[in-house]
Amino acid sequence: MEKIFTNIAENAKISSKKIAVLTTKLKNKALLNIADSIEQNKDRIFDANKLDLKEAEELVRSGEINQSTYNRLKLDENKMRDMIQGVRDIASLEDPVGKILLKRELDEGLVLTKISCPIGVLGIIFEARPDVITQVSALAIKSSNAVIMKGGRESSNTNKMIMSVIQEALSKTEGFPENVLNQVFTREDVAEMLKQDKYIDLIIPRGGNKLVKFIKENTKIPVLGHADGICHIYVDEFADIEKAKKIIIDAKTQYPSACNSVETVLVHKNINDKEIISALQDAGIEVIFNPESWHKEYGDKKLSFKIVGSLDEAIEHINEFSSGHTESIITENEDNARKFMQAVDSAGVYHNVSTRFADGFRYGFGAEVGISTNKTHARGPVGLEGLTIYKYTIEGNGHIVKDYAEGVKSFHHRDI
Repeated sequence: MEKIFTNIAENAKISSKKIAVLTTKLKNKALLNIADSIEQNKDRIFDANKLDLKEAEELVRSGEINQSTYNRLKLDENKMRDMIQGVRDIASLEDPVGKILLKRELDEGLVLTKISCPIGVLGIIFEARPDVITQVSALAIKSSNAVIMKGGRESSNTNKMIMSVIQEALSKTEGFPENVLNQVFTREDVAEMLKQDKYIDLIIPRGGNKLVKFIKENTKIPVLGHADGICHIYVDEFADIEKAKKIIIDAKTQYPSACNSVETVLVHKNINDKEIISALQDAGIEVIFNPESWHKEYGDKKLSFKIVGSLDEAIEHINEFSSGHTESIITENEDNARKFMQAVDSAGVYHNVSTRFADGFRYGFGAEVGISTNKTHARGPVGLEGLTIYKYTIEGNGHIVKDYAEGVKSFHHRDI
């Protein structure tokens, strides 16, 4: 097993060097071929998904997976449409590789350039959500990265079929290298992936707290992602209450199992909390007033509810109990909104909108490989730019450091 996985990782590393120099035109052609192939073969994908759903029903009954995981697993026409459109959107986006981020003349004829480049090989580990295969594949191709993906066993039939359809499209794209997209299937593969710091440059987990914690504790490879989605909405004393009810209901019921679903609602003491509670309950939301923990992700039509005395108390509560994912303030007071958005330390901080907007597709990224609560490299929905890093190049004409150290020459550091 170890040798097999090492071969996969080594081949992915070799392929990462090849895709790094592909033209934008060729990458976009590959992406459009993938979108067409998925559209032409969507019935095959739906059939595979039905097999997974049937098997998952038994896993729910036995308690091996919960209902929210089952919900994430299901592919429908809407998800399929978004999946296909996401690939086409990524093809239409600007190439993130080779962008000049800084150009500076250090001295006459001595030019420093900071230029974007791919990370290399990505290891993606995710649970359920078979549409992740397409998102990750498309983002990896456009950002010129190779990728090794491990999906949850509950979606194995769907994952295999989607990858098969994608590989068919790539095999028909002349000039596209092999082994850019790789798929593995077992827990043993995950263990081996975490050892491959020689070949894999970044691990991105998409799953629950248990998965992310395990990965972070068992690898030397940098990890990008988030463990929890503890999102808050604060209803300020200057809130439009009708607007607040509409936003909270959307943030909890539109897709309760999503990581950007609201889990805690804070309401200022001067607001009619009974009206809000009644509206939430009418929408089928269970309102919990004294939770065992304020750091609780329900993944269901449930949320924690608390009355606070001030904006400062709300900010303090969020910064203490949030997972750093996404928070929103509902208020008509611009000063309060500004203070909230500056003081709350999360990857996404919103004003008068649902937390469900925390999504790469909705941000116009085409798709995302996940949402990061990290404070280095990438934060929030991670799209194309989050999958690139940069390098520095210097061009000169026989320049040597000795001349500058001895004062023969001096730097003038002029941006050009």
